[in-house]
Amino acid sequence: MITEQQAQNFANDWIAAWNAHDLERVMAHYDENVEYFSMFLLKLTDNKAGMLQGKENVKQYLAKGLAAYPDLQFTLFSVFVGVKSITLHYQSVNNLIAAEVFELNEQGLVERVQCHYAQT
Repeated sequence: MITEQQAQNFANDWIAAWNAHDLERVMAHYDENVEYFSMFLLKLTDNKAGMLQGKENVKQYLAKGLAAYPDLQFTLFSVFVGVKSITLHYQSVNNLIAAEVFELNEQGLVERVQCHYAQT
């Protein structure tokens, strides 16, 4: 079971890592076999499935995202806690409102992430 404090710590560090454009720090949250789902895959790559598997593949994709959005800054709104998951509600790039659901393994690393976006 994930505690409120664990979820808040995860959220604060994840947001801070992105805002620092520190890809290694962002990637420290992910399991080697992570599954990553995002509509941005369709925009930034030729990946039509909207899904990546494996930490190295996700790292390469996120590096493209940081390069495409050099002024990227996230603003955290809310943190939601589940049994084995955390959902972050935040302002993303281009004023998109995002909700990302992170499913965690027993080591507290992200094994699956689902990215959701809405226009403001």
